[in-house]
Amino acid sequence: MEEIRASIHNFGYNKTIRKMAIQSEMWLLAMFSRTLFRLLLLSIPAMTGIVRAGEKEIDFTRHIRPILSAACYQCHGPDSKERQADLRFDRQQSALASREDGPAIVPGKHAESGIYRRITSNDPESRMPPPDEARQLSPEEIEKIKRWIDEGADWETLWSLQPVNPSAPPPVQQTVWPRNTVDRFVLSRLEEEGLHPSEEADRETLLRRVTLDLTGLPPTLEEIDAFLADRSEDAYEKVVERLLASPHYGERMAIDWLDAARFADTHGYHVDSQRDMWRWRDWVIESFNNNMPFDQFTIEQLAGDLLPEPTSSNRIASGFNRNHGINFEGGAFAEEFRVEYVVDRVHTTATVFMGLTMKCARCHDHKFDPISQRDYYRFFAFFNSVPERGIDGAIGNAVPVIRFPSEEQQKKLEVFNVALGAKEKELEEYESTAADRAKKWAVARREELTQKPEAAGETDVDDLVQIDPERWTDEQNKKIETYFLSQEKKYEKLKSSRRQAERDRNNYEGTIPSAMVMQDKSTMRETRLLERGLYDRPGEKVNPGLPAALPPLPAGSEGNRLALARWLVSGNHPLTARVTVNRFWQSLFGTGLVKTSENFGSQGDLPSHPELLDWLSQCFVQSGWDVKELMRLLVTSATYRQSSRLNHRSMDQDPENRLLARGPRFRLQAEMIRDAALSAGGLLVRSVGGRSVKPYQPEGLWEEVAFGIKTYGAQEYKQDHGDALYRRSMYTFWKRSCPPPSLVTFDAPDRETCIVRRERTNTPLQALVLLNDPIYIEAARGLAQRAILDGGSTTNERLRYAFRIVTGRRPTPAEAAVLSAELWDRLQAFADDPETAKRLVAIGESQSDASLSAGELAAWTMVARLILNLDEAITKG
Repeated sequence: MEEIRASIHNFGYNKTIRKMAIQSEMWLLAMFSRTLFRLLLLSIPAMTGIVRAGEKEIDFTRHIRPILSAACYQCHGPDSKERQADLRFDRQQSALASREDGPAIVPGKHAESGIYRRITSNDPESRMPPPDEARQLSPEEIEKIKRWIDEGADWETLWSLQPVNPSAPPPVQQTVWPRNTVDRFVLSRLEEEGLHPSEEADRETLLRRVTLDLTGLPPTLEEIDAFLADRSEDAYEKVVERLLASPHYGERMAIDWLDAARFADTHGYHVDSQRDMWRWRDWVIESFNNNMPFDQFTIEQLAGDLLPEPTSSNRIASGFNRNHGINFEGGAFAEEFRVEYVVDRVHTTATVFMGLTMKCARCHDHKFDPISQRDYYRFFAFFNSVPERGIDGAIGNAVPVIRFPSEEQQKKLEVFNVALGAKEKELEEYESTAADRAKKWAVARREELTQKPEAAGETDVDDLVQIDPERWTDEQNKKIETYFLSQEKKYEKLKSSRRQAERDRNNYEGTIPSAMVMQDKSTMRETRLLERGLYDRPGEKVNPGLPAALPPLPAGSEGNRLALARWLVSGNHPLTARVTVNRFWQSLFGTGLVKTSENFGSQGDLPSHPELLDWLSQCFVQSGWDVKELMRLLVTSATYRQSSRLNHRSMDQDPENRLLARGPRFRLQAEMIRDAALSAGGLLVRSVGGRSVKPYQPEGLWEEVAFGIKTYGAQEYKQDHGDALYRRSMYTFWKRSCPPPSLVTFDAPDRETCIVRRERTNTPLQALVLLNDPIYIEAARGLAQRAILDGGSTTNERLRYAFRIVTGRRPTPAEAAVLSAELWDRLQAFADDPETAKRLVAIGESQSDASLSAGELAAWTMVARLILNLDEAITKG
C-alpha cells in the first residue's frame, strides 16, 4: 500500500487530479479525432488512385479511363443490351470511328470531338451524361478529357489485362535508406512527392508487428528479451526466419484464405445444418507451413481430383470449391440450386485468382469490363460437371465426399465390410440356385391348376406357369424366379440380414470424418447460356472457354478444371500473380497496392505503385511462386520497418498512407484480438489443426435460427469445455446464419460468399465486447495472476510486467502512475465489497490460484482489463 501511495505522490496524482487529467486527455483525443475526420474528408481524391505530383501529361489509365468507366460505360460500354447509339468508349476503334455527326474522339482536336461537344453542351437533349443521371462530370473531369484529346488521345488496354512488364528499379537520392529493391520503388515515389520516409520503428514495436503479421500472435516476453539482447546486424532477419518456420505461420496465413474460400462449419440456407470441412482447413495450414508453391497450391485446390493418380491430399485440397452454401429446403428446385453452386464457384475463382467481378456478367454483358455473358457461361462450363445433388446436406456433408479414417477406424470398417461381404455372398449363393427351384415350383403349380382350374389367378404368374417351361423367354423366366423368391421366407430373411449389415457398415462409416471434394462426371454435362441468368431459361450451347480479353488456353488443352488451373498460374497470365501479391501486401500494410483487392477491373482502384506491383509479381513467379520468400522480402524491407508515428506533412498529403511514408498501423483482425488476449492471460492452447470448437457464446443466439430437428446438426449450441475454450479463434465453429458474435463485432465476415478484403470499423459494440465478454474478463484474470505470481515482488514491477506482456514495451512513468492509481482504487473498492470480488474472479472455467486472495486478484484483474482495452493492445503499430 505504501508503495502505491508513493507512486501516486511522485507523479502528482490524487483522485481529483487524476480524473481531471483523464478527462482532459479524452477531450484532446476527441478534438483530434474530429480534426482528423475533417482532414480525411478534405483529402479524399476525386479520382481513384493517387495522382503523381508534377504529372504534366494526361494519362489514359490513371486519369481518363476511370472517368469513362464511371460516367459513360453504363450506356457506351461492353454491355450490348444497354449500349446506346452503337457507340463504345471501352474500345478505341469505336470511339474513333466515323459517324454521321463526326467521330466521338478526334485526336488532337477537342472542338471536333463529339464527346467534348456533348459533355459541354447546354442543351439538355444533347448533354451527356443526361441531366437526370446521378453521375455527372465535374469541371475538372471535363478539363482532363479536353487535355487528353488535345494531347493525342492516347489509348491503353485496361492496365490489369496488360502483360506483367516490370521496370528496372528506379534511381533514388537517399541511397542509404533502401534495404532491398522494394524500398527503391517506394522511396522514388516519396521523393517525387517531396516526402521523406519515417525513421525505423523501435525494436519492441518492430518485433510485435512482425510477430503478429507472420504468426497472428504477439511475441512472448522471452522472445522480446532475446531480440533486445541480440545486437548482431542480422538480429531482425533471424527473428523473421524463426517466425516463418513457426507452425503458427500457417495458421496466420490460413485465416485470410478461409475468408476467400468462404469456409464455414454449416451449409447455410434455411436449416443451416452442420458440415465437416475442417480437414480441408488443416490442409491449408499444412500447405502454408510447408511452403507449398502457390502455383501448386492453386492447382490442387481447383483441380486436385483431376491430377494423374490423385492422392487423398490432392482430393481434400479440391474442397476449396465445395465450401459454398448447400440447400435441402423442402419444395426447392434441385436444378436451381445446383446452378447456384456452379455460379458460386465461378464468382469465387474469378475473385480470388483474377480479381475480376465476373458475377456482373451472369445476366448480361459486363457493363464495365470486357467480359460478355457468353464468356461467363464458357467459364461456368469448367465447373458444371460435378455429380452433386442440388438438394443435399440434410445430415452431414453433401456428395461427393472423401473419408479419412484413422488406422483403428479403418480396421473396424474392414470388420463391417467383411460381415457385409459374407451376407452378400450367402444371398448370392441362395439366388444362384433359385432358377431350378422356381422351375420345379412352376411345374408343380401347373399340375395344381390342371386339377383345380378354379385356382387360376391366385398368383401373379399363373398365366405363365401354364406355358411349357421349355418355351419361356428370359424375361418370363426372370418374372417367375422373382415371384418365387418373394414368397420364400428364408430369402426374405437373407435379404433383411444383408440390409442390416449394410446399414451397420454405413452407420459406422458415417462416423468417420469426411470432407466434400470436387469430382467430374465421366461425361461432361452440357452447358448452355442462361437467359437473364435463370436456371430454367437455357439458351445457346457453349463449351468451356475464357474471356477473349485474356490469353487463351494452350493448344491441345482438354478444357477442364485442370487446364483452367494450370492456365491461371502460367507465366503469361496478367492477373493471378498481381492479384495474389497484392493480397499478401494488404495483409502486412493494411491496404493493397491496389486498394480494391477484389476488383482489378475498370471500376476498381488504380495501383498506387504500378511498377512495384509488376516487379513483385515477376519476382513471385520467378521464385517458383515462393510465398515465404515473398513475405520475407516484404517484412525485411525498410518500408515495412518504418515507425508508424504521424507527422503533419504526410498526414495532410497522404492520410491513408498509400505513399508509404510511415509504417503500417491499424486495428488487428478479430481473431488476433481474441488470441492476443488469451495469450496474455496464459490461457491460449497452441495446438495446430483439428475440429472446430465452441467457446463461450451468449445464450439463445442459435435459437433464433434453429430449425428444431437436432438430427440436422448445428441446431443447438452446446458449449465445449476444457482446452477447447481456449483454442485459437480460427478454429471457432462457424455457423453461417449466426457467426461467432465477438468475432463478427470486429468485422469478421459471415462467410456466405468469398471475401478478400475485410472491412475495418470502430464501434461502441467493440468496446463492450472487450470489457464484458467472459473470455476477455477471464484473460484479464489470467494476466493478473501472472503479474502477481511471476511479475516481481513490487507493485511497479508487476505493473510493468503485465503492461509489457500486452504491448511489448515498458510503460512510461505517467502510464505507470495511472495504472498504480487504478490499482489503489480497486483494492479499496473490493476490500469494501468482497462478494463482488469473488464473483469477478470466478468468471470463466479456468481455475484461479487458491493461494491468492479474491480481493487482490480482483483488483489486479481490473487493472489487467484496462491494459487489454488499450488502443495499443488491439492495434498493430
